[in-house]
Amino acid sequence: MPADSDPPTLFTRFSTHAFARERQLLAWRDRVGHVVDVLPDRDRIAEGFEGSIDLHAAGGLVFTDARTEALVLDRSIARVSTDTRRDFAFHVYVEGETGHISGLNKKRSAPGSVRGIVAFDLNQRFRIERPACRVLTMFVPRSIVAAHVGDCDALHGRVVPDKAPLARLVFEHFDATARELPMLERPDAIDTLDAGAQLLLAAFADRPHALKDSRAALQTAVKTQVKRYVDTHLHEADLTPMKIVEALGLKRATLYRWFEEEGGLGAYIRHCRLREAADELARFPNLQIADIAYGLGFKSASDFTRAFRRAFDASPLETRLRALELSRSMADDPVKRMRAAHSRGVPESG
Repeated sequence: MPADSDPPTLFTRFSTHAFARERQLLAWRDRVGHVVDVLPDRDRIAEGFEGSIDLHAAGGLVFTDARTEALVLDRSIARVSTDTRRDFAFHVYVEGETGHISGLNKKRSAPGSVRGIVAFDLNQRFRIERPACRVLTMFVPRSIVAAHVGDCDALHGRVVPDKAPLARLVFEHFDATARELPMLERPDAIDTLDAGAQLLLAAFADRPHALKDSRAALQTAVKTQVKRYVDTHLHEADLTPMKIVEALGLKRATLYRWFEEEGGLGAYIRHCRLREAADELARFPNLQIADIAYGLGFKSASDFTRAFRRAFDASPLETRLRALELSRSMADDPVKRMRAAHSRGVPESG
């Protein structure tokens, strides 16, 4: 985010109305493309696309008010491995619904399309088939989310329906924020955005009982310890759930239960290796794909390719080529390069 003194506040407004019909969807894609890809088809391009977005930023938080026709948004593993966005985007659907959310590396899928609030971790991939809607989005730095929500990685794709505790307060506050922000001075804007972030985090981390809080704190601490161990030993071929159980003196059944949402500890280790592989495919374009696979404990390149495609809906080669394409696009286009650098602090997701 920009420093408090430069600029004191930030406001941008964008609409597709100024573009020719055949350029409207592509213009929207260009506008939000440094955070998420818009997946158009020829018919949609020819039909035109109505979309508008207002962006406000102050005090380290970003708030957007977007109205769009139906569209498909995709944050692929290539995108995650190429850019530097690691904050959280909370979508509050004040008109329309959440749509169909897929691409989450979770055992359980997100619920069907509802009116509600969705949390997206920009450090993970996702895909949204979204109907026409008005969505208010707040981008919250990862450090703030982690300080309020124990296992913040598990927030990704979680939906809070509009009738859930605190959700009604979030809707009312965000609706008022969208109306009032353009007229607020910087200190009041910061207070309003901060209050919205606190309400969001309370809605997602609401735990009514102290006993449950203490158990959740213990679970979070142990899971954090396990995740650190996995990160440290990720390139060791013998990294297994049993090795972690023995090294940390934990119960395997307990660990499996606590990592159940990820499909178990073994599935979590496998996903971490695949995520690291995706990053290495982007960072080291001259490194053989087989060497990346063997270096992360996979027994064969074919096993790695199958697992990678199941996890990310793309082959390792396709992901590498897409990452190279994104990198070259930013290197060749000074406007995109400037926007990419700017986007590390100021997202504009539709």
